Amino acid sequence: MISLQSLFEKLATALDGELPIEVSGRRALLDYADRAFFDPATAVALPHEAIEVMKTSDAHPCCEALMNTPLPWAPPETTNDPDYIEVSKRKFLVELIGPAGLVPGDKIRMGVYGMQPNLEYGIRTHPAEEIFIMLAGRADWLRDTEAYAEYGPGTRRHHPSMMRHATRTRDKAFMSIYVWNGDVSFDSYVYSGVPKEGLQ
Repeated sequence: MISLQSLFEKLATALDGELPIEVSGRRALLDYADRAFFDPATAVALPHEAIEVMKTSDAHPCCEALMNTPLPWAPPETTNDPDYIEVSKRKFLVELIGPAGLVPGDKIRMGVYGMQPNLEYGIRTHPAEEIFIMLAGRADWLRDTEAYAEYGPGTRRHHPSMMRHATRTRDKAFMSIYVWNGDVSFDSYVYSGVPKEGLQ
């Protein structure tokens, strides 16, 4: 087993905003850091597209630790919707703290997450409040009734409970850290697919 304490502490530096959900995420990473361990024999390599964007000069410094720490990268498994499962084949995630986390917990769900290039992860809603902090690469985010807009390292996408949102990539992958607060179960998660023309 290897300690993930240093990784947790470095990821906490990316959560430097003042929104309560971000403060909670930072506190959780620091509080759980000395309890975070992982068996490197079960690690899965990141796609090269993700490593490529994490090496760029504008990537958050914590990306170096992410690239050099063995982790069980896998597609997310939020719902059994077949469209969701198909699009998730080109996403990569590690839940660090939460019901399925490397550190178990039921008060918060957080981890690191990204998508490969040229992928659209359509509209979804869920009871949990959520924030994404972009660490590397670029992605377009749709929020509520807003059109898609591009976001890069250091930017945030905050989604209050049940706010519809969607994500897509163009020619680059992205890496982010995410936090869920409130009802962190997947029971009421709804995936509605790619937005219809005119809703963007």
